[in-house]
Amino acid sequence: MNDVTIRHNPDRERFEVLVAGNVIGKAVYKDYDGGTSPQRIFYHTVINEEYGGQGLAGRLAAVALDETVDAGFRIVPVCPFIKKYITKNPDYAGDTAPIAPAHLEFLNDALAPRARA
Repeated sequence: MNDVTIRHNPDRERFEVLVAGNVIGKAVYKDYDGGTSPQRIFYHTVINEEYGGQGLAGRLAAVALDETVDAGFRIVPVCPFIKKYITKNPDYAGDTAPIAPAHLEFLNDALAPRARA
């Protein structure tokens, strides 16, 4: 698949996979001030079903995690896919922060207004 683009869309707090200019997948995050270092909490990753099985989620995760580390953030893998990806790619382990109750509370508070809308 040659027309695949992966980009960071900071205004929407996500990394996106585009095919022919259409968003077909995303890795969504919230930035968190962890005190000692900035952290990026990844909480949801999805690829449209018709594009499954093509390795796009892995490509998306690699770009998202590389850009996150390059920007000076520690990775907080709340999303099961991102967590599994890090397990299979241990080079990211040193850039990962353990999930803490404060992360989950922050996410809950940050996402609650969207859930009510």
